[in-house]
Amino acid sequence: MSGRGSFVRDAVLPMVKLAAPVIAAELGWMGMGVVDTLMVGPLGAAPLGGTGIGSTLFIAIGIFGMGILLGLDTMVAQAWGAGDREACDRWLIAGLWLALLATIPLALLLVVLWQLLPVLGFHPDVLPHVTAYFPIVATSLPPLLIYAALRRYLQALSQVAAIAFTLVSANLVNLVVNWVLIYGIGPAPALGVRGAAWATVISRVYMVGVLGWVVWRLHRGGPAAHLSWRLPTARVRRLLTLGLPAAAHLTFEVGVFSAVTAIAGQLPPDSLAAHHIALNIASVVFMVPLGVSAAAAVLVGQHVGRGDGRGAQRAGWAAIVVTLGFMATAAVALFTIPAAFIRLFTAETAVIAIGSQLLGVAATFQLFDGLQVTTTGALRGLGETRVPMFISLVGYWVSGLPLGWWLCFRAGYGVIGLWLGLAASLCLVGTALLVLWHRRIGQATRHLRPVVASS
Repeated sequence: MSGRGSFVRDAVLPMVKLAAPVIAAELGWMGMGVVDTLMVGPLGAAPLGGTGIGSTLFIAIGIFGMGILLGLDTMVAQAWGAGDREACDRWLIAGLWLALLATIPLALLLVVLWQLLPVLGFHPDVLPHVTAYFPIVATSLPPLLIYAALRRYLQALSQVAAIAFTLVSANLVNLVVNWVLIYGIGPAPALGVRGAAWATVISRVYMVGVLGWVVWRLHRGGPAAHLSWRLPTARVRRLLTLGLPAAAHLTFEVGVFSAVTAIAGQLPPDSLAAHHIALNIASVVFMVPLGVSAAAAVLVGQHVGRGDGRGAQRAGWAAIVVTLGFMATAAVALFTIPAAFIRLFTAETAVIAIGSQLLGVAATFQLFDGLQVTTTGALRGLGETRVPMFISLVGYWVSGLPLGWWLCFRAGYGVIGLWLGLAASLCLVGTALLVLWHRRIGQATRHLRPVVASS
């Protein structure tokens, strides 16, 4: 009992303490999309589906840019664990440079995607709303990437309360601006789905402003004011070495949901609206293990910086225990009362019926979805980002997506078939990443050395 109590006291409770505000931040991030959905929902199934597609397509690219910056989790956390505050600040400067540099090619990719929208096969009732929403929300890319760099830095220093406040308050900004711009309040014209897009842009600019102020206050005049702000080529290259595989892993995961959404865009509006609502609900649930994953990356990385292999091991397993407990509860709720969740978004009978079936499928993959994201964070704390990338490529794109497409169009299951393919891929990826974590942390415990780049 003493060993179990020690694990709870020394590993689980610190994990929960750090993860709770990060989860609040992740819920705040997801809440912005939910608010958009709730506000656009009364306009009808086609505007709702178009907004969902436009948002999902943008996030598929934006998440890659944010993923490139995930190397900050490893490097800043390990530097902090080793007690090297100046190295933390140098990594922040490198991260901000990387955010700016990554904006250019990703912006060009967004322009190409915008031009391709009319030929992607979306339902004719949905396409006008996609083309109205997407180009506006795409302008939020620069603030989104700068926000990501500031957030990863503060998170690795365990300064997570400010991040939670930023996301929660950004939702209030988003709610008010949505209300004004979608329906037209006072002198503001009713912009419909375009108003929802502008609300998202304004909210992301707000987030950069708040986190920038927090970092400025933390350093009483600016991050590392005594350090050079010239392009740190070696550090940017190191962040890319860690971040590109992590970004690819994230993109494979988020991208497969974007691909499924694009495929669902060829189905009738009721199926597309149900898909979008169910995906929003499942994504809200996913924010909890995503927050735990971020906390795992920080705590595992800090233990690595101290050369404490045993501590890194306990932190990673604590994150997995916390995630599995929550996702088991979520699975039961999604399976037993799915219609109650769908009715929060719509009163249309057909959408509720389809969405309830989708949430039933979602219940089957909750444990594995939690496993795959939490083990990814723990592995990132160790500096392992390459193998998870290959696992996600095979699991999502070689296995899950083709299976989902076949079940949808060939086997006749429609949108349900797409979700069954997702369920199969998440089970495969979650299991494989758990095995990888078990092996990598065993190696680290035996051979760990502090890993802090200070050059």
